Amino acid sequence: MRHIGCCTWIFDNEPIEETALLVKNIGLNGVELHGDIHSIDPVQAGRVFADQGLQIFSITPGDADISHPDATIRQEAIDYYKKLIDWVLKINQQPCSPLISCHGLVQRIRPISTQKEENMLLVESTKQICTMAQQAGIDVVFEVLNRYESYQICTLKEGLNLIEHVKAPNLKILADAYHMNIEEADPATSLREVGQHLGLYHAADSNRGAIGEGHTDFKSQIMALNDIHYQGPIIFEIAAPGPDPFNTNKGEGFKRILEQQLKKSVHAIRALNS
Repeated sequence: MRHIGCCTWIFDNEPIEETALLVKNIGLNGVELHGDIHSIDPVQAGRVFADQGLQIFSITPGDADISHPDATIRQEAIDYYKKLIDWVLKINQQPCSPLISCHGLVQRIRPISTQKEENMLLVESTKQICTMAQQAGIDVVFEVLNRYESYQICTLKEGLNLIEHVKAPNLKILADAYHMNIEEADPATSLREVGQHLGLYHAADSNRGAIGEGHTDFKSQIMALNDIHYQGPIIFEIAAPGPDPFNTNKGEGFKRILEQQLKKSVHAIRALNS
């Protein structure tokens, strides 16, 4: 049975000690830790989650515009990933470091120069990130986002094309059920086409709620994961209902709602993930 985790950013700025205890009590196996290199002490984070018997599976990056046509802005983004790689190493997780997720600037939905130029810049920046990560013994997954969050790499086919151009042995694809619900005509078929290039799988229902609260066919997607022999974790990236999809703090009581959503999702996925 695959391990199951959740993203920590969904709890807003909750102390990691509280998050670790909640995740443990819900019955998850680990987390995708927010790569807040300025506010989270990686040594402490590694110890806190390990003490609860939890694994840090992967890292959600902070926003960084790796395909911006302005070289200064683009270099600032690359520098963030360099610092993030050093930060991840300090987590000191054995036997392997968490994966690092990579994507363009969330909410930038159109090119500043041209699509062609910025696609080229995305390839070059991803190459640099993968090279730095490979030198540190870290694998990278590129998250495929929907068109309302990014104008680049919105389908799994486009993700495969990126991998072909980057040619980095430590680069794979992060497929997200919520984003696939928007962009893929048949998510399960698309997952099978990704095959061995799938490095991580995120799960939220079609309304970004708990598994079973929307119309996503998770049975077919889990079957696809089985068919391609995906052995990685399933990471929940859900949100309490309410406005502003880029802010998980929906007001008073949202964490209680999240806890119930996570419990419901664990039950639903474990029923399928046997």
